[in-house]
Amino acid sequence: MFKLTDQVSIITGASKGIGKSIAEYFAGAGSHVVCVSRTESSLKDVQQKIIDKGGKASIYSCDVANHDSVKSLINDTIDNYKKIDILINNAGITRDGLIMRMNESDWNEVIDINLKGAFNTIKAVSREMMKKRSGRIINISSIVGLKGNSGQANYSAAKAGLIGLTKSTAKELASRSITVNCIAPGYIETDMTDKMPSNLKEELSKKIPIGKIGQPHNIASAALFLDSDEAEYITGQTISVDGGLLIN
Repeated sequence: MFKLTDQVSIITGASKGIGKSIAEYFAGAGSHVVCVSRTESSLKDVQQKIIDKGGKASIYSCDVANHDSVKSLINDTIDNYKKIDILINNAGITRDGLIMRMNESDWNEVIDINLKGAFNTIKAVSREMMKKRSGRIINISSIVGLKGNSGQANYSAAKAGLIGLTKSTAKELASRSITVNCIAPGYIETDMTDKMPSNLKEELSKKIPIGKIGQPHNIASAALFLDSDEAEYITGQTISVDGGLLIN
């Protein structure tokens, strides 16, 4: 179950955290993973770890906010591996601040990378997937895209936009057997949460019914299921992986 044998996966934001875990999980399931980040050097450790475990991985420098850069990523991947089976839109940044103090550049940068980046990759890959009448696309949103968060108007707007983008593209691509789904992580142990004071982490854990902050592999395992043959009848959905935070 949940095998990706001989499939080719593009994973943006693969240098650390959730993206890194997804790359490792997918490689372990048999996929060749194309690990994408703005700088190749940040991906070398991820690639080597996968190769050391017998997996297949390549790395690619791409600014997902730049249309031409994304077009080159898609075209080069097809040239090198003859197909693209899976796209994971995980690239994202934060530029937090209250809306009354948020400057335009902080708004634009978050929207450009977190939302426009997903638009660029989906637009670029959709023609190839439609041609072969198969494909899986997953957008990594966030629970703040579902419930909002003070000081994150830009991030929340981008993540909410991903949910709408998921639903619309799922409708457009379903007739070609391409599924498009969204995962909304709760609080996950990443570089972002590492910056939080320990007392704040403790308070957050108390609000989570399961009683702890999640791990990147919790998101990776959900992505693996959605990209497997077993999930062929699931599309246009947003799955919250949050330890029950949204129901609390």
